[in-house]
Amino acid sequence: MARKHYLLVSDFDQTLSFNDSGHVMSDMLGINDFGERVAGLSRLNLVQSGAELTYLILHDPEFRRVRRSDLVEVGRRIRLKRNIPLLTSFLENGIDGHCFDFYVVSAAPEDVVHSALAGIVPPERIIATRFVYDEHTGEVASIARVPAGYGKVAAVDELRDRLGVPGDRIVYVGDGSSDIHVMLHVNRCDGLTIAASEARFIARIAQRTVMSDDALSVLIPVLEDILGYSRNQIRALFEHHGVLIQEWDRVRTDWLTIREGAGEVLTPVSSPALAQLPAW
Repeated sequence: MARKHYLLVSDFDQTLSFNDSGHVMSDMLGINDFGERVAGLSRLNLVQSGAELTYLILHDPEFRRVRRSDLVEVGRRIRLKRNIPLLTSFLENGIDGHCFDFYVVSAAPEDVVHSALAGIVPPERIIATRFVYDEHTGEVASIARVPAGYGKVAAVDELRDRLGVPGDRIVYVGDGSSDIHVMLHVNRCDGLTIAASEARFIARIAQRTVMSDDALSVLIPVLEDILGYSRNQIRALFEHHGVLIQEWDRVRTDWLTIREGAGEVLTPVSSPALAQLPAW
């Protein structure tokens, strides 16, 4: 019996990690207002969502001092979620006649992601922002690619074409507004989209939302929705590999905005701050 071939693509920042690369870099450089700078870029719709750090490295005087060695060091400081090696092993070995090619597609700098995932995910399985460095000064001279916003759609389509995977066998995992376009695209192709965050817009678009500090959690929707596993079968599979699911709760989140008559908004209930829709 032929094995069913799937493509599983994951974002990096706050999907496979707990930290945003930009915040880690800002802390390392002693820059305290990274969040405010990103918010300003978002309000101006100056860059695709997710590409703010790239823009700052190219144009902000305080970030212009960043060199490749700094990006590598940021990657070393990134705190990864647990069991990424076990996740890649699961996918590489296949499950019940289903094989998965695992790729990371991220707007974070390539040197950061390579450094953070060294020895876990091969560099050729990582598609991230690639800088061109000045050979004399070492500073970032230009950008070769930025997989942010629609750029992620293009990256996933390129992988799908290269691997010969139909659209309904794509699984995409992401956490924020930079993943909106690619999730909508994968949904249109009848693939599976998984949110690793309850951020308002992404949770509305993703077919499944899984919250955990363990990277293996993304297998739950895959096992249930693609392979048809029951909870007991999933627990047994994890335990066979030495992992125990200690807690597994399912909740429904209601997103509400309460208004008094036609007046201004009083209280947003069960909702984090709205993220701006990405645009160039």
